[in-house]
Amino acid sequence: MPRIIPVTSPDDPAVAAYRDVRERDLVGRQGLFVAEGEVVLTVLVRARRHRPQSLLIDERRVESLASLLAKLDDDVPVMTAPRAVLDAIAGFPLHRGILAIGEKGAPESPEALLARAPDDAVVVIAMGIANHDNIGGLFRNAAAFGAHGVLIDATCCDPFYRKALRVSVGHVLSVPHARLAGGSDPVALAAARGFETLALTPSAAERLIDVRPRGRMAILLGTEGPGLPADVIARARAVSIPMAAGVDSLNVATTSGIVLHHLTARR
Repeated sequence: MPRIIPVTSPDDPAVAAYRDVRERDLVGRQGLFVAEGEVVLTVLVRARRHRPQSLLIDERRVESLASLLAKLDDDVPVMTAPRAVLDAIAGFPLHRGILAIGEKGAPESPEALLARAPDDAVVVIAMGIANHDNIGGLFRNAAAFGAHGVLIDATCCDPFYRKALRVSVGHVLSVPHARLAGGSDPVALAAARGFETLALTPSAAERLIDVRPRGRMAILLGTEGPGLPADVIARARAVSIPMAAGVDSLNVATTSGIVLHHLTARR
C-alpha cells in the first residue's frame, strides 16, 4: 500500500496540482486530469490506458478506502488532509472528500479504434457536443450497452473535464475513444472500415424501431438544436425516434441510450 502523507496546510507545495480546481479545469492540464469521488477513482485504479499520479483525500476516508488504496502502485503518493484544509485547497466544499490527478494514456487513432472492432460492433460518433453533462452521459451509455468505442469530432468538449468524468461515472476512462482531426469525414471514415452509419435526426422518415441491426454500425449524434450537418445526414442512413406532438427533440445523451439499447439488445 502506498505511503500516507499528511497535509496540514493548503500552502503545502505537495498539493499545488490540486489548488483552485475549478479555475485549473478551465485552462486545461496538459496530459493530466482530475478524478473526483470514489466511483471515478475506482475506475481509474482499474483502467488500463490511464493511471493515477497522486491522490488527495479527506483524512477520515482512509480506513473506508483501504482496500482500494491497496491496489495503487507504491509510487503513487496518497495525501490526506482535514476537511477544512481539503476545501481550502480545492477552492470549494469537497463533499466526496476524494480527488486524484490522473495521467492520460497515449491517444488512439480513430482508424485504429475502428479497425480492431468486432464484426457486430456499435460505435458512437459525436459531432459538436459542447456540453460536459451530455458527453459524460454519452460515455456512460456507451459503457452500459457495450459499445466498442466513441469517436468525438474536433469541436466536441473534452471528455476528461472533471464534470464530464463525474457524469460518466468514470467510464470516460474505460470506454475506448479517439478524437477526429478537424475536417475529418466521419461517414467516409466509418464506411472505409465496414460500418453502416445511422444519422439521428427528427426529420428522418425511417424510424429507429424499424432498423434491424446487422454487422458493424456507427451512430452519428449531433449537438442539440442545430443537430447534424445536412451533408452528413445526406450521406448516412437517416433515422428518427418518433415523439409526441409538440416535442421536437430529445436530449442527445438520452438519444444515445435509446439507440444503443435498440442496436445491442439482441446480441
